[in-house]
Amino acid sequence: MSTYMANEKAIERKWYVLDAAGKPLGHTAATAAMLLRGKHKPEFTPHVDTGDFVIVINSDQAVLTGKKSDQKFYRTHSGYVGGLKEVKYRILMEEKSDFAMTIAVRGMLPSNHIGRTALSRLKVFKGSEHIHEAQKPEVWAEQKA
Repeated sequence: MSTYMANEKAIERKWYVLDAAGKPLGHTAATAAMLLRGKHKPEFTPHVDTGDFVIVINSDQAVLTGKKSDQKFYRTHSGYVGGLKEVKYRILMEEKSDFAMTIAVRGMLPSNHIGRTALSRLKVFKGSEHIHEAQKPEVWAEQKA
């Protein structure tokens, strides 16, 4: 019996919509990363990019559980002495909630060419409207275990 290996040319990519309203940021990001990577497909192959396109709407209504909004920071460093900048996630979610969702998903993808390519298929919007209606995206139904 031979092992199935997916071919990059034979992959059919679908479009999915995830609604982040009232859901934890990490749970939505984990679902988006799973769809971007293609792990929900039976033809998933680790070394081939088999993922789909993901549209995340209502990212401004995603919630942080516990005390993360005041205790968690987004940190960047310029590389120069004293170049550390940090922003509380409460402020980041108020001002740039789409960016917060993007960096949460980026942290759950592999740090290689497959992860960078998958991240380019992520589209995040603050409100409930998006510009990808022509692609006829399907609403991703949460599967309860």
